[in-house]
Amino acid sequence: MITQLFEPESCTYTYLIVDELSKQAVLIDPVDSMLARDLAVLAERDLTLRYVLETHTHADHVTSAGALAEHTGATVATPLGCGAQSTQLLNHGDSIHLGKLTLRALHTPGHTAGSLCFTLTTTTESHVFTGDTLLINGCGRTDFQSGSAQAMYNSVTQQLFTLPGDTVVWPGHDYKQQSCSTIARESAHNVRFMDGAKRRTENEFVELMNGLNLPLPKRLHEAVPANLKLGLIHEAMSHDRSTVRTASGYAGDVTPELAWQWMQNGEATMVDIRTEAERAWVGFVPNVPLVPWKVWPGMALNPDYDTNLKATAP
Repeated sequence: MITQLFEPESCTYTYLIVDELSKQAVLIDPVDSMLARDLAVLAERDLTLRYVLETHTHADHVTSAGALAEHTGATVATPLGCGAQSTQLLNHGDSIHLGKLTLRALHTPGHTAGSLCFTLTTTTESHVFTGDTLLINGCGRTDFQSGSAQAMYNSVTQQLFTLPGDTVVWPGHDYKQQSCSTIARESAHNVRFMDGAKRRTENEFVELMNGLNLPLPKRLHEAVPANLKLGLIHEAMSHDRSTVRTASGYAGDVTPELAWQWMQNGEATMVDIRTEAERAWVGFVPNVPLVPWKVWPGMALNPDYDTNLKATAP
């Protein structure tokens, strides 16, 4: 059901969650340099990627969310409070359905104002994907990008630490080759929140976080603008990806006026062949069938246009 994937440069964990019966999948926090790997995993397991989820706007790596949407037709869902240009914005309590599995969003501000965690509960297991909010024996930094130590303290102690103790914690990063933890272990031993056997007060936690003096992420000025655009860093996206076809096989130039006339007369159908990532950039056409061209069988990428997707096609 859960596969943990690792990106070594930023020590980022990406999570593949699969409903084995329907073969539908979700990826949480994918990384651009791992696009080929992630596409290969999906192909090898014959999975349909339904969603790409982001826990926040990352500052240390560039996401591959937009590229994955272009390759697979998946929906990209991002936190409402992070300002990314996605087609689905998630808030506290929203659900993502994957076959018989349901992930629920928890708004956990602190690392960023819009940070989300995702819970997944079955009849036998409980999991939480914590992004940069709760790490193993640590937590995300709170000193830039709309961060708040006070908000982090409340998010962790009032929300995450109230989950069942056997809930498995899957963090967004780990720098010591640790893969997961539990809520019981973190609530009792996490050094950011515990001073020995005693829980730090909010003021003590804020003082600790304010005194960390951490260096800024190396890719900060590149990563944040790119991630607001789902990792698609093209200068511009195509603004005209619709086509008109008539039953008579008309092959001449089609002006917008002529296309509109045909559609009004019932002689033509408009089909939007842009990918979801492109529609997020440019806008949507109401009541038009969506047939993304990049997921048509046999379609090849254009290296002059798809600058960030070279050599990554499955």
